[in-house]
Formats: sequence, structure tokens, C-alpha cells
Amino acid sequence: MIDKLEFIIALARERHFGRAAESCGVTQPTLSAGVKQLEEQMGVLLVNRGSRFQGFTPEGQRVLEWARRIVGDTRSMRDEINSLRHGLSGRLRIAAIPTALAMVAAITTPYREKHPNVQFTIYSRNSLEILELLENLEIDAGITYVENEPVGRVGTVPLYREQYRLLTSADAPLGDRETVTWKEVAKLPLCLLTPDMQNRRIIDHLLKSVGAESRPTLESDSMILLYSHVRTGRWASVMSAKIAETLGLTETIRAIPITEPEAVQTIGLVVPAREPMTPIAAALISEAKRIAPRLSE
Repeated sequence: MIDKLEFIIALARERHFGRAAESCGVTQPTLSAGVKQLEEQMGVLLVNRGSRFQGFTPEGQRVLEWARRIVGDTRSMRDEINSLRHGLSGRLRIAAIPTALAMVAAITTPYREKHPNVQFTIYSRNSLEILELLENLEIDAGITYVENEPVGRVGTVPLYREQYRLLTSADAPLGDRETVTWKEVAKLPLCLLTPDMQNRRIIDHLLKSVGAESRPTLESDSMILLYSHVRTGRWASVMSAKIAETLGLTETIRAIPITEPEAVQTIGLVVPAREPMTPIAAALISEAKRIAPRLSE
């Protein structure tokens, strides 16, 4: 039964029979037969079929929700039994929004000191992708915004408050200021994250709130690429204060607080709302709660 539920989860993730089968390490006929057997056991049609995968029926959608719960609990049970026998081990998968990537080491480094047999895989994803990965059991935790847009049914641990800075050359327009306003920022040749990133949507909203329009001259999903353009002295960008500190500003690049309006967003750890949770995730939550006060300083 568990393997067939895994097939359903893979179909929801890949939305393609062939790719779902490949991700499960089976042939497409094996996956299709498994789904068919599950339908026969349930006595209902779960998948709308045609020449390709066309989505789940209403009954299939409910089975998918149960599949995620059952498979997640099964994995948690296996991990807990294994940790009781051998100590905490395995791979911890974390996805973080680009603006928070620089902060991941603040959690993973002390975590590894306490649990040296744990390996890490870190992904850079936007906030919507993080929630989808959590739902499909592809990651153990995410680091994302926890208040600005709905995060659904997840557990959250607030980590720090994101504040915004104008990154610009010291000899560029506004480069000699102690503070700048959002209306002034809008007049600069900005390079910003792409619109699929929540950070960009937040910035767009702030600019709109002062009657300005977001018209960046360059967009990217990479913070490093944005920073490399700022370093030329011909571009400016808006970044969080935390990432500006982590990038290591040169003598010619300044990070200037943006006011009017003042804006902060809470960045936090998100995990599946499941009890009991996996030991590897429980240890991550414990570490996040321990370091959160220091990150907020």
C-alpha cells in the first residue's frame, strides 16, 4: 500500500506518468498498474486519464491528502526507530528563499556540531515552491516569509525581522545619504529579484504605496548577480540588511536604510504540521529556537 501511495504523491509532484515513475525508480507500466490497483481497492477513479496525466478526481485529491499524511508518518516512524538505534543521522533537506540563503549557515553549522552524522542539502527556491516542496515531502523544512502571504498548514519558528537597505555606490545619486525614502529609491536604475519572488512582490507593494512604480532595469533570481551589478557603480538594488551584512560591503558600496514607510518582514523556519515529527526535523526546530534571539539582534 505504501508504495502505491508514493506513486500518487509522485504524480502530484511531476504531473507526468513517465517522470513520476522515474522519480520512484520504477517503470511507467509498474506505476500505472500500481495506481490502477489502488483505484480498484478504493472502488473509485483517482486519476483523470487521457493521452497524458490530466489531474486528480475529487476522490483522488482526498486520497492524495491522506497519502501525504500516511507516507510522511511512515517515514517519521522509520527515522525515529533508526535514530534510537544509531543516533541522529540521514540527510536534512532545507529550501530557503534567496534573501535568506546567507542565514542558513547560522543554523546548519551548530546543528552539525551536535549531530555530525547528518548531511545537508540546501535549495534556493521562491516562497511558493518551498510550500509545494513541503507538501510533497521533498524537503524537511523551509526558510521563508511567515507573515506576508499565507503559508498554509505548517509549523513556524520566527527567526529574524527582515529590514531593507538601498545598496548603491557611494558616489552614485543618494550614495551620500544616511537614509532614503521609497519614493527616492524608485527613481534609481534598480536591479531586483524576479516577480516570482515574494521579496520582489513586497518591494513592488512598498513602491506602489508611495505612488511609484517598480520598473527595474535588470531582474534576476540570484542575489549574487544583483550584487555584482551594484559593484559596477552603475546600478542600485534593494536588499535585506542581513544579506547586505553577509555580502561584505566594500568601501565604495553603501547599505542605506530605507524609510517612509518603515518596512519589516518576519523570516522563519517552516516545517510540516505533523506529530510526531521526524527526529531530524525536531532537532532543527530546537536549534532554530535557540539561535533566533541572536539572529534578531
